[in-house]
Amino acid sequence: MSKLSIVGTPIGNLGDLTIRALDALKSADIVLCEDTRVTKKLLSHYGLEKPTLSYHSHSKLSRSDEIIGLIREGKELALVSDAGTPGISDPGAELVSRVREALSAEIDSGVVKIEAIPGPSALVVALSIAGVPCADFTFLGFLPHKKGRETLFKEIASSERTMVFYESPHRILRSLLSLADHLGPGSKKAVTVCRELTKIYEEVKSGPAESVLEFFEAHPDKVRGEFVVIVS
Repeated sequence: MSKLSIVGTPIGNLGDLTIRALDALKSADIVLCEDTRVTKKLLSHYGLEKPTLSYHSHSKLSRSDEIIGLIREGKELALVSDAGTPGISDPGAELVSRVREALSAEIDSGVVKIEAIPGPSALVVALSIAGVPCADFTFLGFLPHKKGRETLFKEIASSERTMVFYESPHRILRSLLSLADHLGPGSKKAVTVCRELTKIYEEVKSGPAESVLEFFEAHPDKVRGEFVVIVS
């Protein structure tokens, strides 16, 4: 039976790889990944030498066809992202969709299996450590660089739900400034910024948008790594 395993990998601490994930990587014929250099570091940490094949946001349709062909040949593939769970704000979702569409008959008959190997997700980790209401939340992924960006901030400011998005170090101050502008000084909403989750310098800063912005403006050394921003 051919298999495509969707494997969650650590978001920072390499010790967070699960036993099932390690088993899936060990048994895979090929590991599909965003950046082969990043994934090879993970494989090397666990003493694994595996062929890798890149699949990222700029991959052409021919790469999807190649992967589908490998599954048809009976190969066992493991799909990983650079960090976290594939398909959550990364190109893995498109690949899985194409595989399901192209191999629907084989999947239904049990010849091909798409298997979930759960693992870390910065979204879930941030919500768990922030201590905010999350029974009803909206995840926005990475916000657009330009078009529609300010419209989204208006929606975030007016929403009754907890809103979560990812941000890069290059745009975090700009995003916090937009939040401060749209929420206003009297807002009852809190902004929580989680950075370097599961890593040595893991940090969570929460408060009014203006104070969180001022904190990071005063500490440029902390404007590094990946950020999860929560408005609640």
